[in-house]
Amino acid sequence: MSNPLSPQSLDALLARAEDFALFSMRSGGKVPPTLLADTPGGPLFFVPSTLRDERAKDNFAHTARLICIAHAATAAVMILEAWMKLASPDGTLDLSLPPSESLHRKEVVMLTGESRDGCKQKILPIIRTGAGGFFTFGEFTGPEGTSFQGRFAQILPPKVPSPEMVAKARMVLAAMGVTAEALRRDWSGN
Repeated sequence: MSNPLSPQSLDALLARAEDFALFSMRSGGKVPPTLLADTPGGPLFFVPSTLRDERAKDNFAHTARLICIAHAATAAVMILEAWMKLASPDGTLDLSLPPSESLHRKEVVMLTGESRDGCKQKILPIIRTGAGGFFTFGEFTGPEGTSFQGRFAQILPPKVPSPEMVAKARMVLAAMGVTAEALRRDWSGN
């Protein structure tokens, strides 16, 4: 029997990310921005303290990259709650407004996974009750993503990091107060 805390593939890590998103939505009504990573030393779990502004979002993405380098991650999944802009009923897509301000938007949880073998994405549409609470995730019926861009993409380094790169990344993380012990906690035990 395999250890449920040690995903062996990107698909397994994506399934674990979906479990975490469902757990978060059911227990708190929202999903914190999260990194799940599989490493030779076991799985890692990182949630930033805040994402209140653009700088905090950039810091989360940079920290996630450092974590993947410092621990030689083989796969990583970013979990983010977001607004997704949809085409209007006539088929046009208004690019002048951000998704959060569009009349044609959908609240979703995005799971964006990366491994050395490629990328996979899963979109979980949020279905809420009439009172606004979380009910369940729906099925996404749109096209699959074929490429990923933006601050939360390319979290894994393009090649396996050298021992020197690993050591430098660990030093930077230590200076930031991000410890290996904190990254190894298991959310499902709560």
